[in-house]
Amino acid sequence: MKRLENKVAIVTGAGRGLGKGIALKLAEEGAKVVVADMAPSDNAVKEIEQAGGEAASFCVNVAKQEEVKALVEFAVEKYGTLDIMVNNAGINRDGMLHKMSAENWQTVIDVDLTGAFYGTQEAIKYMRPKESGRIINISSGSWLGNIGQANYAAAKAGVVGLTKTAARENARNTCNAICPGFIETDMTVKLKEVNDGAAWESMISRVPMGYAGKPSDVGNLVAFLASDEAAYITSEVINCGGGMIV
Repeated sequence: MKRLENKVAIVTGAGRGLGKGIALKLAEEGAKVVVADMAPSDNAVKEIEQAGGEAASFCVNVAKQEEVKALVEFAVEKYGTLDIMVNNAGINRDGMLHKMSAENWQTVIDVDLTGAFYGTQEAIKYMRPKESGRIINISSGSWLGNIGQANYAAAKAGVVGLTKTAARENARNTCNAICPGFIETDMTVKLKEVNDGAAWESMISRVPMGYAGKPSDVGNLVAFLASDEAAYITSEVINCGGGMIV
């Protein structure tokens, strides 16, 4: 039997990149997955179905609470329950602190932090009465601070605090955070085109293992935390960065 057989999961920001990798892994482990993103995620759903899994697409703006509430209701109505909530959706609007616009600050906070709050809150409302559920929030190694990312770092640090508080308040529903390092996605591979690949190599040089991670590397960790094997693990912040995060 697969580790997540008969489980139902929501993954936000799952139309591509890291979120898609997480969704694919959860489906591979037997979960029925709601692939949530701003735009229809038909390609991700198709990949899951072609691999023998079950999935559905749902369009959502995680910065709007009523839409996140509708997302959770959709998952429960379609599949009968909700067992796993992965708050992965995020954006960045990088810039030096002294030049950062208030709009770019607020937009990142709204999506990356408030979106994780709405996702956690709406899932907990359903999971808390049955004392069974897994909340997995995707933070970042940038929560420790990163030049040019005051908004992003603040949001991801907030996700860590949110995770630990949610874990204390809902001990029977585990809540953990994952901090990915440099992961190869559609967004990051664009660095290979900057200065003849110098930007990419600069990032790789910061990874002790010497290469970028794959979305599946993070997906493997999510699947473990979502499984019964991790039933006694909560309030943890786990790095997945090849030694990049210290």
